[in-house]
Amino acid sequence: MTISFDKALGIAQHTVGIRAQRAELIASNIVNADTPHYKARDMDFATAMRNAESNLSSSMARTHDKHFKVTSSVGDGVAYRIPNQPDTGDGNTVDVQMERNLYMKNALEYQSSLQFLGGKFKGLRLAIKGS
Repeated sequence: MTISFDKALGIAQHTVGIRAQRAELIASNIVNADTPHYKARDMDFATAMRNAESNLSSSMARTHDKHFKVTSSVGDGVAYRIPNQPDTGDGNTVDVQMERNLYMKNALEYQSSLQFLGGKFKGLRLAIKGS
């Protein structure tokens, strides 16, 4: 009897990847805070989760070499952030204070996603071992 990790973990496995991608985007914004004409980007978590969920439910197996290869993309939902401060003259839309706050919030959410996923694995291990 085989264990299907997609069924056992559900959508929880994708939250860690989406949080990691968002951390990269926010870190990129912080690094480019002094770059002229740089536009801050962010990821809509709800959109990325909907995309991951639709990819999870519509996964297809290739049964022949001439079939199209279907891959699942976790990310998506990346867009430019609407600036909440006036233009400083260089066209940069990064607010460093806001980016740092978003990065810390995302780090906490990433950690909670890891703990939740760890609990799922602990439950699987308990089911396999018995006690």
